[in-house]
Amino acid sequence: MQTYLLSQQFNTRSLAENSTVCPANATICNGTSCVLLEDNFNETLSVVLSTVLTILLALVMFSMGCNVELQKFWAHIKRPWGIFVGFLCQFGIMPLTAFLLSLAFNVLPIQAVVVLIMGCCPGGTASNVIAYWVEGDMDLSISMTTCSTLFAMGMMPLCLFIYTKMWTDSNAIVLPYDSIGISLVSLVIPVSFGMYVNHKWPTKAKVILKVGSIVGAVLIVLIAVVGGILYKGSWVITPKLWIIGTIFPAAGYTLGFILARLAGLPWHRCRTVSLETGMQNTQLCSTIVQLSFTPEQLELMFTFPLIYSIFQLLFALLILLGYRVYRRHRVKTKTDVEKTEEKEDAKSVSSHAKINGGFISNETK
Repeated sequence: MQTYLLSQQFNTRSLAENSTVCPANATICNGTSCVLLEDNFNETLSVVLSTVLTILLALVMFSMGCNVELQKFWAHIKRPWGIFVGFLCQFGIMPLTAFLLSLAFNVLPIQAVVVLIMGCCPGGTASNVIAYWVEGDMDLSISMTTCSTLFAMGMMPLCLFIYTKMWTDSNAIVLPYDSIGISLVSLVIPVSFGMYVNHKWPTKAKVILKVGSIVGAVLIVLIAVVGGILYKGSWVITPKLWIIGTIFPAAGYTLGFILARLAGLPWHRCRTVSLETGMQNTQLCSTIVQLSFTPEQLELMFTFPLIYSIFQLLFALLILLGYRVYRRHRVKTKTDVEKTEEKEDAKSVSSHAKINGGFISNETK
């Protein structure tokens, strides 16, 4: 087990009075120095959370697949205009936004790199859950997540090569292709099973979908809360990264929606593209950061993926709340208009009947 030497001056009198001056986890304490075990808590926690998250998200994606129809899904693949727009947002807008934010706030080179890594990551599976709740196009959402994860194998190295030149050598960044592959498998296989269930047992698929959508929403919030509470030193970070972590997801949602609308996509697909753009695979970003940098460097920017994850969730919840309020207002307004039109029709029929001596049916009373 690796250890490191922590030099610490001790007062002889204090040592005599208190034998517990050395840290409790010190293996050797001799005079002026202590040997401490290396703290791997964050690394261990990350592995545990990644494993649990992968399994649970696979189950959630199975339930999301129960809302996908093979014909509609295949239609997006054969005519991939929506996927192409999402591709431009994912690997065009997001890396460029990360680059501009890093320049605007003049962050340290190592901090700029982690912002760029986040911008180059593919879309996260949490976007599929939120897309369901805002009545987006689930077939497009899942096809976009799948394709962006697949394209990330080539687009992430390319984008990092282009945008990190002024700060670091892109070869110093380790891309975990195995993690990307696992993300792809944990997405494609459960969704495929869900699509099969939807095809064979549509009634049961609806029940699974409702349960899975609720579990998925709770899971997203739970992971963000647990990560924020348990990660040691998770809030020790420069204010500039806090600000970037707040602006970045909001910019992704907004620019993704605008580009989708300019591309002529209908509103429900604009919402889908917006969510797919702003919600990144933050777990993949954390993995890349841990593989690429030393513990001393991690102290400067390790928390950024967690901060981005929290704010992307908060903004997604605001989008969901805003859409639900809009839907309720729209339905209420539409109902009032229909009632007014019915009354006007009834008056018109009644007036016509009086003039012509006809009768009034029970449907118009």
